[in-house]
Amino acid sequence: MTTYALQTSDLVKTYNTGLFGKKVNAVDGLSLNVPEGSIYGLLGRNAAGKTTTIRMAMGLARPTAGTIRVFGLDPSRDPERVAVLEQVGYVPEDKILVPALTARRLLELNRAFYPSTWSDALARKVCERLELPLDLAFARASLGNKTKVALAAAIAQRSRLLILDEPTTGLDPVVLDELLRLLVEDCTADGRTVFLSTHQLPEIERIADYIGIMDRGRLLIEGRLDDIRSCFRRLTVKGASLPETEPRILSAKRDANATEYILRSDPAAFEQLLVSHGANVVESVPLSLNEIFLELCRTSESLAEEEAIA
Repeated sequence: MTTYALQTSDLVKTYNTGLFGKKVNAVDGLSLNVPEGSIYGLLGRNAAGKTTTIRMAMGLARPTAGTIRVFGLDPSRDPERVAVLEQVGYVPEDKILVPALTARRLLELNRAFYPSTWSDALARKVCERLELPLDLAFARASLGNKTKVALAAAIAQRSRLLILDEPTTGLDPVVLDELLRLLVEDCTADGRTVFLSTHQLPEIERIADYIGIMDRGRLLIEGRLDDIRSCFRRLTVKGASLPETEPRILSAKRDANATEYILRSDPAAFEQLLVSHGANVVESVPLSLNEIFLELCRTSESLAEEEAIA
C-alpha cells in the first residue's frame, strides 16, 4: 500500500489583486500525491502556482478551499503545524540570510533546532561536495553560496520530507551535478522524500521518480516519470480521412504532405488504428520531458484563451 508524504485534494488559494476587486486563483483545484521515499518534481512556468502550493504545505499560507496534508497532518492548524515543521526540511525560493552570519555559524544554529536528527557528518559532506566557503559573511556571499548553505542546512536536518523551491538558483553545472547526486545518495536512499519545485527540466529528468506539471494553478498531469514518457509520442502520418480530434490526441497539425500528431496516451493502439484504416505511419518518435512540458503548457494556454473569449 502506497503511503504519501504530501497530498492535496481540490486545493484552492485565492488572492485579491486589489484591481477592481478582482480575485485570482493562484492554485485552482490542485490534487497532488507525493509517495513517501520518492523524488517528486513539481514543474511549471513562473506564476504556475508552485511556490504558493509549497507555502501552504509549510503552513505559511492558508488554503481558501480544499485540503493539504503532510504525513496526514494539516499544516494550517496548530499544533499540527509544529508537528509538520519538525518533519520537514525547507529551502525557500528567496534565500534571505542575516548579512553578518557565516555558513559555519548558521549551521551551528540550525543544529540546535534539530538535536535528534541533525548529522554533523552529513553537513560536512554537503559543504565539501558543494564547495561551500564556511567563513564568508553572507553580506559578501554570492547567490550561489547562499543557495548552497540553505541546502546544507536543510539536508543535514535529515528530515522525513525535504521541500526545495527552485533549489538550483546560482549553482554552476559542476555543483549542480553534485547536488543531484547528494539528493539520490543521501536522501531517498535513506527512505526520505524529496519534493522539489522548478522550471529547470533537465535536472528533474535525471533524478525524479514522479512528476507533476502545473500551469495557471492547475495540475495538467501527474504520475511516474517513466509512465508519462511512455504515453507521449509524435507520429507523422500520411493518408486520407485522418482523425483530427480524439481523446488520445493532444494536438494535430496538417500540411500538404502529412499530418503530425502529438499523442498523450496509448500511442501503440492509435498507431494500429491508423494502419488498419490504410494510413502510412512515416515516423513514430517518443517525446522528451521538455517536449511534453511545452506541449501541455501550449494546450493549457489555448484552453485558457478559449475560456476568456467565452
